[in-house]
Amino acid sequence: MAHDNKRFSVYEFSVGLRLTHWIRAVAIAFLIYSGYYIGFVFISPEITDEPVLFMNAKWRMAHQIAGFVLIACLIFKTYLFFFDKHSKKEWMSVLDFLNPFVWIKQIKYYIYMGEHPHLKGVYNPLQFASYLLFYLVLAFICLTGLILYVHVYHEGLGGLLYEPMRYFEELLGGLANVRNLHKVSMWIIIVFVVIHIYMAVFNAVRGKNGAMDAVVSGYKFVEDEHHA
Repeated sequence: MAHDNKRFSVYEFSVGLRLTHWIRAVAIAFLIYSGYYIGFVFISPEITDEPVLFMNAKWRMAHQIAGFVLIACLIFKTYLFFFDKHSKKEWMSVLDFLNPFVWIKQIKYYIYMGEHPHLKGVYNPLQFASYLLFYLVLAFICLTGLILYVHVYHEGLGGLLYEPMRYFEELLGGLANVRNLHKVSMWIIIVFVVIHIYMAVFNAVRGKNGAMDAVVSGYKFVEDEHHA
């Protein structure tokens, strides 16, 4: 649909992708807050001799629920990447990622030395590399979270996953080391989120193509010569 002589609206992100993005964002924000509380208790309930408050246990339960929501989002996003017809452009981003000339043009764009390169996919090479790292770290933090989970709940899902998670626990150097790796993964995600927000705003402001709007509406506005 043409809005003017220069730009066209293009449906870039499916409903499923947008929903997983925002649910994942809320889950990560809550997991960071609750995880920090579990590691360093900064809220104390009213002192009482009755064991009825269980505030730390409640935070831990909420943390685990949010963790399973994050795992569900990761699984669904992986499914969308491989099978959703609207995610075809994400696949095409691999071609841009493997093209050194696109890398050079993209870096020149970021340092105000050139125009934005024409991309075959949704993400430029730097975005694709950072998202690939993000999802690998996300998968790893979910794995370490499950290892910690099975040591609390020994029946149901915890019992089902106990033996497989013990294998990974041993592979990662023991339970104490798993906790440390879980925290390190959290800090990597925090750094990624900060950079991600900054770069999203940068591209939206400089590109003037509704890049940030696309993750809400699904539509991005591209120049006429790129709409082919």
